[in-house]
Amino acid sequence: MKLTYYGHSCFGVQVDGTHLLFDPFITPNPKAASIDIKSIPADYILVSHGHFDHVADVEAIAANTGATLVSTFEVVEWFAKRGVEKSHAMNLGGAFTFPFGRVKMTAATHSSSMPDGSYGGNPAGFLVETKQGHFYYSGDTALTRNMKLIGDSASLKFVVLCVGDNFTMGPEDAARAAIFLEAREVVGVHYDTFPPIEIDHAEARSAFADHGLNLHLLGIGKSVEF
Repeated sequence: MKLTYYGHSCFGVQVDGTHLLFDPFITPNPKAASIDIKSIPADYILVSHGHFDHVADVEAIAANTGATLVSTFEVVEWFAKRGVEKSHAMNLGGAFTFPFGRVKMTAATHSSSMPDGSYGGNPAGFLVETKQGHFYYSGDTALTRNMKLIGDSASLKFVVLCVGDNFTMGPEDAARAAIFLEAREVVGVHYDTFPPIEIDHAEARSAFADHGLNLHLLGIGKSVEF
């Protein structure tokens, strides 16, 4: 599986020819100015919650690619009113088997509202199980012991965890989350975009290395294979 980072919490994962795109927030992010959203492949767009910094480019990328939006019922309904035609609504604890594999929507401890202030449902994460391997994306969340249940239920090739602190887990809590998840390979997201979530990269990597874990802090537009 190949993961490509597009800045903030947006990343794509290529699974056996299928392109999964998570939480697209690119065009309003000056740090991602080098990314042309028209060049981003997407067969499915998975959205963890309704905050602007996770949904800003959903409509444009869905229109460019014809991708299917996968999110909570409230997020899907909000985008349906804005012309996103292909979608699949889910909710916490539910799972569905798509052509590329099984997706389970996991709980996240955060908040959720749409860009216009309307109700955004419950925030979520995603456990994705495929023939090429399994991975987990936490979405925006605090550290919870629920993550141990995810680690117990699936052998994870890698996990994608928020590490920016202030609004979500910081590096120390994210490292503890990786231990609960029994995952050695971690891709960090939700950091450096805004001043409150700027992190010291060396210190963040050290927080993981102290537990024998590998934290990937990818440059925008860079990829890693697992």
